[in-house]
Amino acid sequence: MSLFNVYPLFDITPEKATGVFVYDENGTEYLDLYGGHAVISIGHSHPKYVKNISDQVNKIGFYSNSIQNPLQVKLASELVEQSNCKDYQLFLCNSGAESNENALKLASFHTQKKKVISFKNSFHGRTSAAVAATDNAKIVAPINAQQEVAFFDLSDLESVEIALQKGDVCAVIIECIQGVGGLDESNTEFYKGLETLCNTYNALLIADEVQSGFGRTGDFFAFQKHGIEPDIISIAKGMGNGFPIGGILIHPKIKASYGLLGTTFGGNHLACVASLTVLEVLKEENLLENARILSEYFIEKAAEISEIKKIKGRGLMLGIEFSFPISELRKNLIFKHHIFTGSAMNPNLLRILPPLTIKKQHVDQFFEALKKELS
Repeated sequence: MSLFNVYPLFDITPEKATGVFVYDENGTEYLDLYGGHAVISIGHSHPKYVKNISDQVNKIGFYSNSIQNPLQVKLASELVEQSNCKDYQLFLCNSGAESNENALKLASFHTQKKKVISFKNSFHGRTSAAVAATDNAKIVAPINAQQEVAFFDLSDLESVEIALQKGDVCAVIIECIQGVGGLDESNTEFYKGLETLCNTYNALLIADEVQSGFGRTGDFFAFQKHGIEPDIISIAKGMGNGFPIGGILIHPKIKASYGLLGTTFGGNHLACVASLTVLEVLKEENLLENARILSEYFIEKAAEISEIKKIKGRGLMLGIEFSFPISELRKNLIFKHHIFTGSAMNPNLLRILPPLTIKKQHVDQFFEALKKELS
């Protein structure tokens, strides 16, 4: 085997997928409640998605960012309108880590400062500054650790202000709902407080919406519940429904200049068509509303199970917390009941991140399996 062995793999080989189901090489059907790390937003192999990408690749799939690409302009316009982030501008790249990397770089350019504030249990990516801002020492190499990052407890405004008063912080980066960390979320007072402190001390507020964006929480972005206006919004995952694409939405107070940011593959024709199709389907099929409705239904069903300690998260970005580690439960759900779920840094938390097209019968299927395992 010539692959660099960095992934612990389940012995399952998906060969095709449609809607909320994945099928292995034996034809076994799996209910997908994890969406490939919250990536599958409009369902696997959505017919409109397949058609639009196929049509585009028959025309042109890629060229460079040194020429006109009207699809980028159309995507920026549609995204700003649908997300209600008026006057923001879009820079396109290829992944969530790249989105956060560019967000941090842009903040440093804009403020001419270099220190970053992040939060405990955060996850922002695996590249240079993004991984340094991630609260997991195991994945931070010495070359990354050169970055100056301070970590604080979620909700600790006092410590954040003391750090900002030193005048060397370019950015505060935060997931309004933590993903890998375990679905923790603070309150509106805290997020509004962060916004005020950033404005006061000339630091940029970066909302990491890589996992929580594009309707996953029932709002277009998770931060919108709290009524704040981030300086930069990082996006990826559900943005392309499986096609690699990421980006940052940039507040109009931040000015562009030639060469400030750049990318070879970012914003290519296929990526733009993938994301435009996601936006089209989100709107046509009212999937943000579906996320809210199915979330309520999921929480109602969870209330029937005494072993569940807590439901965390919002919309279809949910965590089920137990009083015991879930590793065996998760394996049994996969191999005995053919249901994909996810884990988190919190060993007692089962993560639920299905396609936004999920229906009540799929939730019922999950809870029937869960009850059998817990009994």
